[in-house]
Amino acid sequence: MELKKLVQELRVISNTPLNKRHFILELLAPEKFPLILPGQFAQALVEDSPSTFLRRPFSIHSVDYHKNTLRLLIQIKGEGTMHLAGLKADDHLNLIYPLGNSFSIPFTKDVLLVGGGCGVAPLLFLAQFLHERQIQPTILLGFRTKEEVSEIEAYSKYGKVLIITDDGTEGEKGLVVDHSIFQRERLDFKKIYCCGPDAMMKAVAKIAKMHKTDCEVSLENTMACGFGVCLCCITPTDKGNERVCVEGPVFNISRLKW
Repeated sequence: MELKKLVQELRVISNTPLNKRHFILELLAPEKFPLILPGQFAQALVEDSPSTFLRRPFSIHSVDYHKNTLRLLIQIKGEGTMHLAGLKADDHLNLIYPLGNSFSIPFTKDVLLVGGGCGVAPLLFLAQFLHERQIQPTILLGFRTKEEVSEIEAYSKYGKVLIITDDGTEGEKGLVVDHSIFQRERLDFKKIYCCGPDAMMKAVAKIAKMHKTDCEVSLENTMACGFGVCLCCITPTDKGNERVCVEGPVFNISRLKW
């Protein structure tokens, strides 16, 4: 099904810092949202930033159809995201959305969501989507340190939340795959959704394959156009090179040449 895509000026409702590196933009759309699915993303136009020539892709963090607002979780990486961090209420941000494919609806209620760093961005919307379908997932979130742990209350509305930090200052200590739920002889989940750094997703995929557990990942390849024209975001799959911005960003690990 081809979903409607919009180019719109959305009004900033709030800009909320989560820590030194991350913030959330809440944006109000000028008209009723089209159907938006978890895993899809938006391309943001960064104006008044001389070195930012291309739109920047951001996963859609959450959607409120009643208020007609969506939220973007953004990590400050360069001049473009630093400029976005300075947006204030009543400023406007031009978005093309919703883009890309989405996570699938699971065939089971034994579901695990795994996110690392800013890769947690699409998982809140996914958790909300699953909860509305009477599925309460287990949600494993990995952060570098306690100071970066955020939004636990929001995730907890939709499922059981587990935390792991690199330095052990919150939750368990280690990388995401070091968490005790992955150290058991038998994995307690029949479906895994994962988003984060490539190395983390590959490590989770390896465990999923070992336990014969179905797993989907959301890739974070560099995207310039968002429409599949520039071909800068291709990834090798069982059907050859595919565009992450069109055929993805969500892929089943069985299709990826990892």
